[in-house]
Amino acid sequence: MGKVISLVNQKGGVGKTTSSINLAASLGVLKKKVLLIDLDPQGNTTTGVGINKADVNKSVYDLLIDEATLDEVMIKTKFKNLYVIPATINLAGVDIELIDKSKQDPTFVKGAQLKKYIDQVKDVFDFIIIDCPPSLGILTTNALTASDGVIIPVQCEFFALEGIMQLLNTIMLAQKNLNPNLTIEGVLLTMLNSRTNLGLEVVEDIKSYFKERVYDTIIPRLVRLSEAPSHGEPILVYDPQSRGTEAYLNLAKEVIERNGN
Repeated sequence: MGKVISLVNQKGGVGKTTSSINLAASLGVLKKKVLLIDLDPQGNTTTGVGINKADVNKSVYDLLIDEATLDEVMIKTKFKNLYVIPATINLAGVDIELIDKSKQDPTFVKGAQLKKYIDQVKDVFDFIIIDCPPSLGILTTNALTASDGVIIPVQCEFFALEGIMQLLNTIMLAQKNLNPNLTIEGVLLTMLNSRTNLGLEVVEDIKSYFKERVYDTIIPRLVRLSEAPSHGEPILVYDPQSRGTEAYLNLAKEVIERNGN
C-alpha cells in the first residue's frame, strides 16, 4: 500500500509547493512510483512539473465533484516515475459546490471526496504527495481525510511558529473526527539563510518544540530553487548540481527511511 502524505501549512510562502514538487520528483528518481496531487487553485504545482494548464481538460476539480475518473485526470509527467493530478482555477469555487452537493444528497461527504479516489490507486503508487492550499478549508480537510501523514513545512524566519498551534489544532480535530490514523509525518525546515543568526535561532526553536519529528534535512534559501518551477522542472532536472537538489534527495531518503520502504 502506498503512503499518502499531505504538505500542509495555512501560511503562504513557506515552501509547500516547491517542497511538494521536489520531494515527489526526488522520490521518483529513487525508484519510487509517485502520484503528485495539486490541491491548490493557483495550480503552481501543475505548471511546476511542466504542464500547461490551458491543455488540461479534466482536473482535480472534476474529480472532487464526481465528474471525472482517475484515468481522465491523471497525467504521466516527463520526469521519472512521476504522475500528477493537475489543478486549475476552477478549484477556487469548489467549496461552495461541495457544500451544495452535501445539502442535496445526505450521503455525499464533502470532506471525503479525495479519499474515495485515492483509495482506488493506493496500491499502485509507493507515495502519493498532496500539495495543499494555504488555508484550512474544505480542500485541506479532503487532504487530511485522505492522508496517512502530514509534513509541515516551516520557514526559518521570525514568526515561524505563529499559526502552528492553529494548524496542530486542525490536525487534531481531523484525527478525532475524520481520520484517526492521521499522524504528523515530520516538520520540514525551509528557506534557511545560514548567513543570519535569526534563521539558526528559529531552527533551534522548532527543534526544541517538535523534537525528533523535525527532519535532519533543512532546505536552504536558493535563487535556483525559486527559478526551477517557472521552467516547469524540479530542481534535480533544472540544476542537478545545486545544493537544493542535494537537499531534496536527502529529504526523500529520510521520508523513505521513516516509512520503511
